[in-house]
Amino acid sequence: MTEGNPAGVGLRERKKRATRAALVAAAVRLAAEHGAEHVTVDAISEAAGVSARTFFNYFDARDDVFVMIGADASARVRQAVLAAPAELSPLEALRDAMANELAEIEQQQELWRLHAEVLRRSPHLLARSLGAHMADELALAETLAERMGAGSPLFAGDRAALGSPDDERRRRALGLHPRLLAAVGIAAVRVAVEHWCVRQDELAFADVFRETFEHLAAGLPAPAPAGPADR
Repeated sequence: MTEGNPAGVGLRERKKRATRAALVAAAVRLAAEHGAEHVTVDAISEAAGVSARTFFNYFDARDDVFVMIGADASARVRQAVLAAPAELSPLEALRDAMANELAEIEQQQELWRLHAEVLRRSPHLLARSLGAHMADELALAETLAERMGAGSPLFAGDRAALGSPDDERRRRALGLHPRLLAAVGIAAVRVAVEHWCVRQDELAFADVFRETFEHLAAGLPAPAPAGPADR
């Protein structure tokens, strides 16, 4: 849901990200208060300070503002993975790309909580959101495969397709490693966010995120027993 670190981004792109973020925030807050089924495009647009026409420059339909909220961020993660220095491992490239998009999460936590609440109360939105997450994971796996030199030219141009009828063929074209790395990376972010959310008074999110990926890079060895001072 965060719009990521704007450093190095042009003014026009920053304005686009800000408008998209404002529409998402307005939609989520209205849905949390009134229920998603009672929120209209006009109400969302008015709350965000833009026209309904502007809304449709960013989303094809009203429900997309609740479901496709991370589409731009996911695309930027994939681009950053491919553009990362060659000396970085695929896991390191993924870690750095995700860290950049999560740079502002400490300011976005309340909105994340409200969005989760909206999805729980709207089964059809939750189902669509899960489908979008699966499509993102597949696209990320394809990107990682491409970085590792194991991409499939057949599907290289179809990375952004959501719910494509060719999804099964795309999965068959992927090896196990990139699929596992994409799934583990996404799961690691979710766990890091959840772990930090209940310990905000004790920990900074950046520290939790770093430690999470350190565990992955080390192969998840069993932690040493806690001493008396750690209990």
